[in-house]
Amino acid sequence: MDYPSRLMESTQFELDSNKEGEKSMKKVGILIAVLLALTLVSGCEHTKGQGSAATQPASALDRISQNGQLVVGTAGSMPPMNMTTRDGEVIGLEPDMAKQMAVAMGVKVTFKTMPFADLLPALEAGKVDMVMSSMTITGKRNMKVAFVGPYFISGKTFLTTEKWVASAKQPEEVNSPGTKLTALRGSTSQQFVEGAFPKATLLLGKDYDESIAMVRQGKADAMIADYPICLLSVIRYPDSNLISVVPPYTYEPIGVAIQKSDTLLANWLENFLGALAGSGELKDLQEKWFKGGDWINKLP
Repeated sequence: MDYPSRLMESTQFELDSNKEGEKSMKKVGILIAVLLALTLVSGCEHTKGQGSAATQPASALDRISQNGQLVVGTAGSMPPMNMTTRDGEVIGLEPDMAKQMAVAMGVKVTFKTMPFADLLPALEAGKVDMVMSSMTITGKRNMKVAFVGPYFISGKTFLTTEKWVASAKQPEEVNSPGTKLTALRGSTSQQFVEGAFPKATLLLGKDYDESIAMVRQGKADAMIADYPICLLSVIRYPDSNLISVVPPYTYEPIGVAIQKSDTLLANWLENFLGALAGSGELKDLQEKWFKGGDWINKLP
């Protein structure tokens, strides 16, 4: 084979080799491009995830500050701790405390009223930031939500009529199907009746107004409730010959319920309640609502 022929053959081989090399390089380039693209997408997703986390409130206090409001769950029917006026305003010891909390946080307060039994489910679902509704701190409740307090000590007692007390019932007579007792649904009062008087007929009310009406109308012999409710009912309905049996039969520490993961909010509330008690303001608020009675005329 002559030189030109060998040169052409060699050149063709180099060209073929170069083409194969170019193909290989293109494949490598495509692979690198794909890897880079995947890396960028992964990085973007990671950054996006970080951005989403950054926009989400890290705690209940962050959420409250971001929304500009403190949402408090309450029954709004447990005077003088919390109650709703004829005009729809929520007032009482706990609403006053909540208003001061909101001022300290630099936000406004919003009250969500609902049946007592619905309060803790609403808290767990994130529909409210906290519950302040004469709620007793119990071990069972504390397994699901956190409590801060207590800010008030209450206890169970009877609201009944002078006629029923005058009949001098024996304990065994009270604990019988013939005795009709009423209590607030989902409350520690219900638990007390079920434990202390298991044989009695238990009539559950959706709120205290319903249970009090049962006693006034003779549908129930007595209502079991926290003693402030019972004492106030005697004052509110002087013509019904009601009487409250004291002293209280149980020890009931009342606290603020919050979601179990809200550690920063719990710390904030501890400091707030400590300052409120230490300054004497908590005592002043209690005297305002337990010793003053002007607000009674605002109730339905």
